[in-house]
Formats: sequence, structure tokens, C-alpha cells
Amino acid sequence: MDQTTQNSGQQSQQPGAKPGKGKNTMMAVIAYIVFFVPLLTDAKDDPFVKYHVKQGMVLFIAAVLAWLIISALPVIGILIAPILDIAIIVLLIMGIINAVNGVEKPLPLIGFFAENFKF
Repeated sequence: MDQTTQNSGQQSQQPGAKPGKGKNTMMAVIAYIVFFVPLLTDAKDDPFVKYHVKQGMVLFIAAVLAWLIISALPVIGILIAPILDIAIIVLLIMGIINAVNGVEKPLPLIGFFAENFKF
């Protein structure tokens, strides 16, 4: 094997390289916790961050809607509150995992709504 073949093989498989390397993963993770913070920084121009901001915004809207349903229907709300809370937390964790892994994958059930937001 010549030197160029060995170097190209080493570059494609760097040990310790993170999947999201080169992407602004920290701002994408923050987008799920407080969706508008990345919009206040230079990361707002990064398409990867924008994708996760949209996903985080949809998740926030879903959490607010869940809270409104629970508040408006006290008897039924008591029964469905734990289910909705767990669902929101699971979606939050899934979004953060996608951001850390550098993946642009819509969240189940609600992620497709994010495609309708333009900014």
C-alpha cells in the first residue's frame, strides 16, 4: 500500500471522532431546552441548528397544549397528565439524542409540523 492510500484510510476512520463533529451540536441541544436561545446567537444561520430549533419549538407548543388540556379537563386531566408528561419527556430526550448524534430526524407524532415553520 502506498502512503496516500494509508493516509486516506486513516482520515476516514479517526478514533474518537464524534458523530456530530463540525456541527453546532451544543446549540442544537439547547434548542430543545429553550428553543429561542440559539436564535439570539450566530448559530441561527446554521441549517442544522435551525432544524432543531423548529423541532424544539414544536415540542414546546405540544407541551403547552398538553398543559392546557390537563388544566381545562381536571377529571380527565388527572388521568392523562402522567401519560402526556412522559410522552413530552421521551420526545425531549429523543430530540437531544438526535442533536448530539448530528442527525436531522423528525420527532415522532409531532416532528412533521416543524417543516411548516419558515425563518
